[in-house]
Amino acid sequence: MGVVFGVLGPVTAWDGSGGVIALKGPRHRAVLARLIIARGRVVPVTRLVDDLWLDPPPDAVGAVRTFVAALRRALEPERPPRAPSRLLVTEGPGYALRVGVDGVDAWRFEQVVSAATRPAEESLRGLDEALGWWRGPAYADFADENWARAERSRLAELRLRAVERRAEAMLALGLAAEAVPDLDAHVAEHPWREETWRLLALALYRTGRQGDALAVLRRARTLLVEQLGIDPGPALRRLEDDILHQADHLDPGQDAASRAWARAADAYNRTVASSSWARLESTVGILRNLAMTGGGGLEAAREQRMAAIAAAEELGDAELTARVIGAYDVPAIWTRSDDPEQAAQVVAAAERTLAALPSGLNEAARARLMVTVALESRGGRTGRGREAALEAERIARDLDDPALLAFALNGVFMQTFHRAGLARRRDEIGAELVELSVRHDLVTYEVLGRLVRLQARSALADFAGADENAAAADGLAERYERPLVGVFTTWYRALRLAASDQVPAEEVEAAYRDAIARMHGSGMPGFEAGLPALTELSLRLREGQPAQTDEHTEWGPYIPWARPLVLLAEGRRKEAAVALRKAPDPPHDLLFEAMWCLAARAAIAVDDRETMERARDELAPAAEELAGAGSGLVTFGPVSRHLDDLDTALR
Repeated sequence: MGVVFGVLGPVTAWDGSGGVIALKGPRHRAVLARLIIARGRVVPVTRLVDDLWLDPPPDAVGAVRTFVAALRRALEPERPPRAPSRLLVTEGPGYALRVGVDGVDAWRFEQVVSAATRPAEESLRGLDEALGWWRGPAYADFADENWARAERSRLAELRLRAVERRAEAMLALGLAAEAVPDLDAHVAEHPWREETWRLLALALYRTGRQGDALAVLRRARTLLVEQLGIDPGPALRRLEDDILHQADHLDPGQDAASRAWARAADAYNRTVASSSWARLESTVGILRNLAMTGGGGLEAAREQRMAAIAAAEELGDAELTARVIGAYDVPAIWTRSDDPEQAAQVVAAAERTLAALPSGLNEAARARLMVTVALESRGGRTGRGREAALEAERIARDLDDPALLAFALNGVFMQTFHRAGLARRRDEIGAELVELSVRHDLVTYEVLGRLVRLQARSALADFAGADENAAAADGLAERYERPLVGVFTTWYRALRLAASDQVPAEEVEAAYRDAIARMHGSGMPGFEAGLPALTELSLRLREGQPAQTDEHTEWGPYIPWARPLVLLAEGRRKEAAVALRKAPDPPHDLLFEAMWCLAARAAIAVDDRETMERARDELAPAAEELAGAGSGLVTFGPVSRHLDDLDTALR
């Protein structure tokens, strides 16, 4: 990103690396502020003179030009002498600032607040970030200037509206108790805003504080009548009446659910002994459901899972431990572990429990342990995970247990990456998951099946089929509250654009920006790590450009196969050849073919024939697929094109 301007506080400018740009004196900043307020329109020099001085000096016009020249040097230090400025341009009788919406914090803030209706979680996240951009009152160093007054007032009103919209999002998410302190402070600072009083009273009511809610509304009435001589508006009057009559619509579904949860939890605590094994098994059920919520819930479930397993092992009952481990049947779609160390611990516990179980008894429990081994061994090279998955599938089919079979098929899917070119096999697994789930009402596994098919059909360039499964997955996610599904379908739709030669690069980049934003806070570090950098690389190669060379790029787990291309882009061919030779074989996961294609591209560039031959052999089974598209995230084009390039280089 280039220069960014800040006006939500003192007027400031930052360079592309986030460093503050020295803007010299107050009149330099005043010129800049005046041009930002004009939003790209030309401000005549005479207007600037009038705005900067009450009694302009004789050389005021020359002084303005001096200020502009100094600003240009500060904002574009690498601009060659006499080259026209790209930011602060001269047009006709004056100057204009040419910067995009992302270049001014106030403009970005306005976009966030004025955005069309979005899901409450996304809205809250965006407003939290946007409110954090404020460093003080807008245009703080020009509070007394007439030319800044209207814009300062407009932005101040916009900020108040943002605080209220944030509170609305919190209420929609069932965070009424968390919203109360902020609303209380807000109404104290801005007592004339009826909407804030309304939100505060509603938040109090939803936390069970009906009396406090009514007291707030009476305070608002007294203040408005005594200080302004006006009665409360219809929204406040209606809310007071609804609270007095305990109107049903004031109790949204999430609060009713919260009350039901509290009653059930209370009954459980009163009736089930604290030392009961049932508590341990129930804990795993709660963790399983918590993981389905995504974000913090997924992270919390992961953190507590090993504690539950350790507690079960301490009791010394292998069958109980098997139930505790196997009950965590959270569907998995991504083939890189979020916590490899914990995954290894889970596998070790599952293997210990398998060895301790009496042979020939409780085959379903054994199968669930084997699926756990398969899922937590994703990307492994030993073959144990695949062996365990296939054995679990056999047991599930013998027992004719649909839920167990769905779990086992997830394990089989996760182990269907032992070589390239297996997209059709994964599509078959996905299709069986969908059919099985529809027949037996296994909604969570129907979602999984749809996502598996989305990935597989993308690899096979069948985007009509992938579209159908993406739409079905989104429909299920909306109906059954599965927030993580949208992360994958948003990425898929960006991939869909990237795979087309007809879509402009700007449109593809915008789609990926949305996908990256949606990914943050998903609670899946194994998914997030390095993905933005890999995406940028795929887009650069799509446009025939070399790899990005920014030293701050976070490549995550993809660095061994990206680094040779980065070195080549920097002209360091010998170092690239060394880095390529040191790179390990790509892990057997959803980006297996993609990493081999990157290795192939580097090998051709440095004439590493051994790596070229290995890449050709590894990629040959996937000749009909799109490299990387099986991830549902990115693509590096047809594998056949990479194979043709390898064959040409090897002749």
